[in-house]
Amino acid sequence: MDFRIEVLTLPVGDVDRALRFYVDRAGFALDVDYQPTPSFRVVQVTPPGSAASVQFGLGLTDAAPGSARANYLAVPDIEAAHAALSARGVSVSAVRHKASADWQGDFVPGVDPERRPYASFLDFADPDGNTWIVQEKP
Repeated sequence: MDFRIEVLTLPVGDVDRALRFYVDRAGFALDVDYQPTPSFRVVQVTPPGSAASVQFGLGLTDAAPGSARANYLAVPDIEAAHAALSARGVSVSAVRHKASADWQGDFVPGVDPERRPYASFLDFADPDGNTWIVQEKP
């Protein structure tokens, strides 16, 4: 039996601000913006090339805005991802990579010189402080 992640829910304080960030800045596709009542709204966006989506809105979660930490995105080229996000106005960290093949949790600046899968990273946060780690998976 397959268990696939389809949707992750992010807690946000301002739905319209989050919508603008994820669509206009991060480049996610808008799938749904549905508000049948003043107290319930679902916005669903999908990262480019992803099979899983992200949702946020009103009445979806009681988690504190910004409390979704260390969500991962995988990209084939970390330098291209850094350039694309930066060009769209997203404040991204510098690229870093695992310090060694027998990784002990330490990082050094720049792209992994061997371009090992899952070895190079960058980070960004949405306006509420939900954080994303972008990881290279060539």
